[in-house]
Amino acid sequence: MTDIQSAWTALGGDPALVSRVTAVERPGTLAARLPVRQLARACVGACALAAAELAARRAGRTVPGVRVDDGAVAAAFHSERNLLVDGRAPVAFAPLSRFWRTADGWVRTHANYPHHRSRLLGALDLPADASVETVATRFAELSAVEAEDVVYAAGGLAVALRTPQEWQAHEQAAEVAARPLVERERTTAAPARVLAPLDPAAAALLPAAGLRVLDLTRVLAGPVATRTLALLGADVLRLDAPWLPEHPDQHADTGFGKRSATLDLGSDPGTFEELLATADVVVTGYRPGALDRFGLSPRALFARRPGLVVAQISAWGAYGPWAGRRGFDSLVQVATGIAATEGSAGEPGALPAQALDHGTGYLLAAAVLRALTEQSYDGGGRSVRLALARTARWLTDGIRPTAATGAAYEGPDAWLAETDGPLGRLRYALPPVSFAGGPADWARPPVPWGSDRARWR
Repeated sequence: MTDIQSAWTALGGDPALVSRVTAVERPGTLAARLPVRQLARACVGACALAAAELAARRAGRTVPGVRVDDGAVAAAFHSERNLLVDGRAPVAFAPLSRFWRTADGWVRTHANYPHHRSRLLGALDLPADASVETVATRFAELSAVEAEDVVYAAGGLAVALRTPQEWQAHEQAAEVAARPLVERERTTAAPARVLAPLDPAAAALLPAAGLRVLDLTRVLAGPVATRTLALLGADVLRLDAPWLPEHPDQHADTGFGKRSATLDLGSDPGTFEELLATADVVVTGYRPGALDRFGLSPRALFARRPGLVVAQISAWGAYGPWAGRRGFDSLVQVATGIAATEGSAGEPGALPAQALDHGTGYLLAAAVLRALTEQSYDGGGRSVRLALARTARWLTDGIRPTAATGAAYEGPDAWLAETDGPLGRLRYALPPVSFAGGPADWARPPVPWGSDRARWR
C-alpha cells in the first residue's frame, strides 16, 4: 500500500483510511522497466478511496471498503485500445505522430489533429501532402533540439528525446520537482458546502450525485477525470469550441456518462455565465493561460462563483520555461527520460499504456472529490492542479518497483463490457474505481460530439 499511501497523502487524506483499501495484484499487467503497475494501482486506489470517503460523508456511515484490482486497472488504462465501435478498432495515432531520427538522436511529434499536422509541415517547409519519407528526410537534417525548437516556434508539437539525466538538468524539470504531486489550495471564503444526503434506496452509492461539472478538457487525462466523476453520479457537461471537433473514437472512449455540447466562449459568454452560476466544479485541460482571455482563470472564476472547485491539468505544469507549451502523454514520456529508459537497441521505447494521462486523470478526479469533502466541513473555494510531467517524476523517482504476487493476468476480457447507444454497439473497459456499494458501470453510453445543448438538465 506504500504507493497508494503516497498518493493519498498528496491528496491531503487521512492516513488511517488507507487501511480500507484492498489490492488484488496480478503479475503481468502493464509490464515495463518502470513501476507502471504500481503507479496505476496507486492512482486508481486513491481515487476510489476519495469516492468512498465522500460517499460516507453524504450517507452518514463509515467509509466503505475499497477494492483495486490490477486486471481492472490495466483494462481501464488501455481503454482507448479496448474500445470497439460496431466491431471496429479505433486508430490511435496519425502517420506523422511518431519518432523520427535526427542528425544526432531522436525527436517525437504529435500530429493527430489537422491543425497540428499543418503546423508541423509548415515548420519543416514541406507541402501539405508531404509523405512520411519526405518528413523523415527533413528531420534527419536537423539536430533533435533544433527540430524541437523549430516545430514549437511554428505552433506544432515536437520534443527531443532526453535521457533521465538530461531531463534532470533541464530548467523545466527543476520547476516540476519543486512542486507537490497534487497542488491544492483553499482560496476564496465561502460557507461550508451543504451536500444533500444520498438516497438510501438508490441502487448504488453515488458520491457526486447532484453535482454539476463543467468539462473543458481534451485528450486524455482531463476527459478520464470527468468520465470518472460522471461514473460517480455527477452531471458532467463537456464543452468544446464548434471549430475544434474531437476525434470520434476518442470522444466515445472518454464520453461515458457525460453530455457533449459546443459553445463559442468568445461570441456567447452569456451562456457560459448561466452554466457557471449553478456549477459546482470546473475542470480545464488546456495549456496554462489559454482560457484566461475568456475569464476562466481560477481567480476570475472564484470572483464570480466563490464556492467553486477549480481543477486544472496540463502537460508541463503552470510554471517554468515550458509552462505555455502544449503537450501530450507521448511527448512527456520523451522529454522526461521515460522513452529512453523503456527503449532498447539504441531506439526509444514507450510505456505499455498512456499511463501518465490515465494516472493523472484518476488523481485529478480524486483531488476534486477530496476538495468536495473538505468543503463540506469548512467551505471555501478550492483549487487543485496536476501536471503530466509531475506524475512522470513520481513514476521515475518516487515509486519503488515491487514484485507482484497473486493471480496471473490472462488479458482484459473479464473487465470488458458491451452496450448499445447513439454511437452504435460499443465494447469498452469497465471502470476500475470500485468501493462497497458503489457503481459498477456508467449510467449511460457516450453521445455524439456536440449533440447536446449547452445547458444543465
